Amino acid sequence: MDDVDRLLAVAREEAELGKAEGGVPIGAALFTIGGQLLGRGHNRRVQDDDPSTHAETAAFRNAGRRPHYRDTVMVTTLSPCWYCSGLVRQFGISQVVIGEATTFSGGHDWLAELGVGITIVEDPACVALMTEFVRDRPDLWFEDIGGEK
Repeated sequence: MDDVDRLLAVAREEAELGKAEGGVPIGAALFTIGGQLLGRGHNRRVQDDDPSTHAETAAFRNAGRRPHYRDTVMVTTLSPCWYCSGLVRQFGISQVVIGEATTFSGGHDWLAELGVGITIVEDPACVALMTEFVRDRPDLWFEDIGGEK
């Protein structure tokens, strides 16, 4: 796999875009194993009034159709929720790079059990972005993860 820091930088840029738009600051990008960018996106559930537009789904949609996804890597700033973990599983994405799993731990352990390669970076910038968001917008955060305060 290509340089993890370079790949994660793309997802972080997307998270910052989401934050600037007043949305949930989570970004993602889909790459080939060799590091070619296929698609990128950020959580747009607030901006689009669409609860299904998570960062990973946006990146996946923007990547377009492929005959298969076994040769791809999903890079995301935050541990993928169960919905996005299901996307990885459904389409056979072989690897997931996670910026941080400190503020939220989604379905990455389940994906690892299924043979998906998981890399957790614990990037300080990703941790800070989500820590601030959860502190400043707990209502929106709990709405996004389907939980209650």
